[in-house]
Amino acid sequence: MKPTVLFVCVHNAGRSQMAAGFLQQLGEGRIEVLSAGSQPADSVNPAVVEAMAEVGIDIATEQPKLLTDSAVQTADVVITMGCGDECPFYPGKRYEDWELDDPAGQGVEAVRPIRDEIKTRVEALIASL
Repeated sequence: MKPTVLFVCVHNAGRSQMAAGFLQQLGEGRIEVLSAGSQPADSVNPAVVEAMAEVGIDIATEQPKLLTDSAVQTADVVITMGCGDECPFYPGKRYEDWELDDPAGQGVEAVRPIRDEIKTRVEALIASL
């Protein structure tokens, strides 16, 4: 059975979308990937879309999604990115909190180092699954 990973940040417009994009590509179909936010934005951050396009990952068609209890229940691993207490907790799940700068309101120059840090963490995550 494929492991399922859920990435959560408040707006589901930046960090969690980048992480999901990397895991989709680097996981090569071996991992189910979900992302969501407790207060989803209207659209994915354009600087994030641009930064990901630079590394060959197209997330332009992604839409921020509302975090649901069922998404958390489905996931084997829940990775939060600064959403604090807004993530529901279920026993038996693996939780990780990734402290990452928020790309909201930043230009692509500021998003690139966040993107690269996320890629490194996603690679380590894949190795651990």
